[in-house]
Amino acid sequence: MQGKKHFQEKLFVSFQLSNAVPADNIYRRLKDLIDFSFMYKSTAEYYGGEGQKSIDPVVFMKLMLVGYLENLNSDRRIISISKMRMDILFFLGYDLDEELPWHSTLSHTRQLYGQEVFSEIFKLVLKQCIDNGMVSGRRQAVDGVYVKANASLDSMIEREILDDAVAFGEELDANQQEDVAKVIAIDKLKHKDYNDLPLKKNPGNKTHYSPSDPDAKMSVKPGKATALNFLSQVCVDTASHMITHIEAFSADKRDCQCLEEVVQKVKHTLSSHGIMLEEVIADAGYSSGEALRALEKNKIQGYIPNRGQYIHERPDFPYSADGDFYTCPNNKKLTYRGSQKDGNYINKHYRTSIKNCHSCPFRNNCSALKTQGPLIKQTEDSPYYERMHYRMLTKKAKILMKKRQSTVEPVIGSLVNNNGMKRINTKGLVQANKCMTMAAVAYNLKKLLRFTIRKVQVNVMAKANLERIVKNSFKTTCLNVSSVIVAVKNHFHFSQSIRELLIHTAN
Repeated sequence: MQGKKHFQEKLFVSFQLSNAVPADNIYRRLKDLIDFSFMYKSTAEYYGGEGQKSIDPVVFMKLMLVGYLENLNSDRRIISISKMRMDILFFLGYDLDEELPWHSTLSHTRQLYGQEVFSEIFKLVLKQCIDNGMVSGRRQAVDGVYVKANASLDSMIEREILDDAVAFGEELDANQQEDVAKVIAIDKLKHKDYNDLPLKKNPGNKTHYSPSDPDAKMSVKPGKATALNFLSQVCVDTASHMITHIEAFSADKRDCQCLEEVVQKVKHTLSSHGIMLEEVIADAGYSSGEALRALEKNKIQGYIPNRGQYIHERPDFPYSADGDFYTCPNNKKLTYRGSQKDGNYINKHYRTSIKNCHSCPFRNNCSALKTQGPLIKQTEDSPYYERMHYRMLTKKAKILMKKRQSTVEPVIGSLVNNNGMKRINTKGLVQANKCMTMAAVAYNLKKLLRFTIRKVQVNVMAKANLERIVKNSFKTTCLNVSSVIVAVKNHFHFSQSIRELLIHTAN
């Protein structure tokens, strides 16, 4: 017979929230796993002794975690989703009829707390991962990803011209008022000259900025649209795919400019747990003399493909290390003539006289020929590049580069697509760093929770196997004892029969 459900809302209900949340729920397990009471001490300095009570720091941090665990990058959505979820309410310590904090409270509190508060919970979770044997630490893979800022390209405006004259006039205002008028006149003339110039069609970070978030910078990757971004540097343990460090940088920085700072912080974090960082794997974007020097300075072996200023060999211009010179196809020497800064690099310049090129049969095809004569540039950091070049030719390096692709890149994909790091919902580099830190905390917590489940399952299976082995051993022992008893009995009966036979024979 067909049934039909009739609903009539009860006026009084006997209900307990803890009974409605199952034991295997992620938030129930998370509540038992992490002790958030450290937040009271960490945030005490941000509050006074009087006035209206703030949001509970523990509740704030838990709401932040909920946002990144649920892939929410809006404070409004965090509150609205939490209101409808019994497991989240239980995790927060709220009952069904209690009002959650206002969404703007989350934004204000995030701005109030310093980065050290968010770093502390990251280190707390990482410590639990290390204590559970989830982090090897010996080898780390590093990669960067652009994260969209909370600003639009349409909001960009042209930077104001630096008014050096006005600044100088303000300094002299107290003593030489007559000079100020002259300075301002010069300044107006400068403005007039600049206003006559045509505007730049393609805005850049040097000429334009976004007033809504001045820290956000224009950047682009192949196949991606130009946008205002922040640069996130992620360091991942290759043994377990745990995030050991994450940090926000300005998007106009290159990966190689961030490596030294990232390596030093990762090394410090791991060494505080008795783990020594030995190897770092990264892509060619991290190749620079500065980065390679930093690795050798910290006694870390890097695996980074060379690119940029370094040229391993020039087939037409063999190099002599003994005399520090190159030899051209016409057997003329290009000797060292000093070092010069070329852009962001310092290169060693090798030249020969232009007179040697007048009658050279290879002149038309010479790759080194310049206006002022043949010139070969070689970076001053070539010894570092040289060692890296030969290291990358080894079989181990090829294996590690494949391992890097299967380690750090999937982690970044998970952060962006599943842990709320597709877009930053705050303003400024400092706030972006807090968001990235919490995304990494959520990622590590998910892995820690999965690990504890497997650990319990393994322990249960091991216990069952041990009980089975003991039971089988006991059965085997009992069978062996029974066999011995039977053998003794048989031996006794046999001996008794022999004795009776001997007595009968004697009689």
